[in-house]
Amino acid sequence: MLDLLADPNVWASLLTLTALEIVLGIDNIIFISIMASKLPPERQHSARRVGLALALITRLALLASIAWVAQLTQPLFTVAGWEVSGRDLILILGGLFLLAKGTLEIHHTVEGHEESGSAPKHATFTSVVVQIMFLDIVFSLDSVITAVGMSDHLPVMIAAVVIAMAVMLFASGPVGDFVNRHTTVKMLALSFLLLVGVALVADGLGFHIPKGYLYFAIAFSALVEALNLLARRKQSAGH
Repeated sequence: MLDLLADPNVWASLLTLTALEIVLGIDNIIFISIMASKLPPERQHSARRVGLALALITRLALLASIAWVAQLTQPLFTVAGWEVSGRDLILILGGLFLLAKGTLEIHHTVEGHEESGSAPKHATFTSVVVQIMFLDIVFSLDSVITAVGMSDHLPVMIAAVVIAMAVMLFASGPVGDFVNRHTTVKMLALSFLLLVGVALVADGLGFHIPKGYLYFAIAFSALVEALNLLARRKQSAGH
C-alpha cells in the first residue's frame, strides 16, 4: 500500500479515473434528481442519499467481482451473425427503460396534470429507490469497465469510485432543487435521458456513440437555456 502511495503514476491514474467517473455519473445524477422529484419534498433528500449509497455498494460489488464483469463482454449467443453478450442485453434493457421512463415523464410533465384535473400523485419511496438502483447498475457497467481498463490496482479503482460518488452526493441536492424549480430545465434533462437511452440501445446493438457527442449536445442546449433564464430574470426585474 505504501508503494502505491509513493508512485506518481498511481496518483495520476487516480485523478484521471476519478474525473472520468464523475463525467460518466452526470446522467446518473440527472436521473436520480428526476426520480426523487416524484416524492414529497421532505423525502427527496433521503431518496437521493439512499439511491447514491446503493449505487456506491453496487459499483464496489462490481469492482470486487472483476472476473465476472470481464465475462459480461463474452458472447452468450449469436443472432444472424451478431454476437450478443450479457453487457449488450443489460445496456439494451436499460436503454429501453430510459426511453420509456423519459417519455412517460415528459408526458406527465406536459399533459398529465391538465388531463387528470387533480393534484399530482407521489410515487412510493421504495419504487423510486428500486428504479434508481436498477438504472445505476446499467450506468455502472461502462464506468466499472473503464476503471478496470485504466488501472491494475483495485484500491485505486475503489478510491476513484468513492470520491466520485461523494462528489455526486454533494451535487445531487443542488441539481435536484434547480431542476425542480425550472420546468424547462426538467424537460431538457428528460430529453438528455432520452439521448442516453438511445445511446445505450445503440451500444448494446453494437453501434457505439461516443458520449462526448451527447455531452456536447446537452451542454449547448444547457447554455441556450441558461441564456433564456437570464433573459427572463432581467425581464422580470425590469417590470
